[in-house]
Parts: sequence; C-alpha cells; structure tokens
Amino acid sequence: MPTLNLPSTAAVRVLKAAGVEFVAHVYDYVERGGTRHSAEALGVDEHRVVKTLVMESRGREGKPQPLLVLMHGDREVSTRELARQIGAREVAPATAAAVEKHTGYVPGGVSPFGTRRSLPTYVEASILSLERFLVNGGRRGFLVELTPGAFLRVVVPVRVDVAIEARSPR
Repeated sequence: MPTLNLPSTAAVRVLKAAGVEFVAHVYDYVERGGTRHSAEALGVDEHRVVKTLVMESRGREGKPQPLLVLMHGDREVSTRELARQIGAREVAPATAAAVEKHTGYVPGGVSPFGTRRSLPTYVEASILSLERFLVNGGRRGFLVELTPGAFLRVVVPVRVDVAIEARSPR
C-alpha cells in the first residue's frame, strides 16, 4: 500500500486500523465527471469503479432512514427493486445536505469506510465477484483499490440484486 501523498481521510484511517491492504489512486476530480471520468483518468474499466450512493428509505412511519448502496459505475440502482428487497415503501437519493449530515463526506467523496455513523449498507452482489474493485477513499479525486475479501473485513453489507443499465450518459 503506497503511502506517499496518501490523503488522510477517515476512510484511510479505518482501512489502516483494520490492517486492510489497498492501493491508493489519486486523479484530478471533475465536477459531474462521475465514474466515467475516474475510470478514464485511471485507465480502468468503469464496471470496476464502484460508486457509494447515499439514499434514504421510507417505511410505513414515513421518516427517512439513510443507507448506503454500492453500485458498479456503469450501472444505476433500481430504487423500486431496492425498496422491494429491503422491505421499504420507497427509496430515493439523499440530498447533498443529507449526504454530509449522515456520512461526514461531501457528495463526490463518499466512502463506505469511516462514515460519521454506521449506516445500513447494501452492495450489488456482482461487485463481490470482481477480482478487485475501486471505491471512494473519502475525498473527491481519491479511490482505493481492494479485493472483495478486504472490503468485507471492514464492511458488513447486505447483498442485493438491483443493478439496471444506465439510462443516461454518465
């Protein structure tokens, strides 16, 4: 794990404390560039770049409950299917203010590691079939590459099957 110029984020501190091996990747962040930009900048397949999405579910009581969803960069989340699989009435993306409130990270820099508080985490099951994948390291323009086994040492997600083809250009 290279440490030269390694950003000091809550995610990096959690990974180091857990003894997880990872490779740091820093690139020039582009507003609204998304996983397509990061994949191109790093020369990797966008399917291996995993986005950490902050969403809110609503049950019968109506109060939004925050959750994380990890999805392939070249796919979208079927919120209807996610709601069905987790037993919620509906699921929708969180606002930028809610993202920061629940995770401590800014949109575009959300990591599944080191969130402000522990959140229910759901992962597209096929991500765990990849040999290695890249996920945000807690800062815009910073991804960490690790194996599914290393990821599962730190995060205990629920596996879901909610990926759909991206409808719009990313």
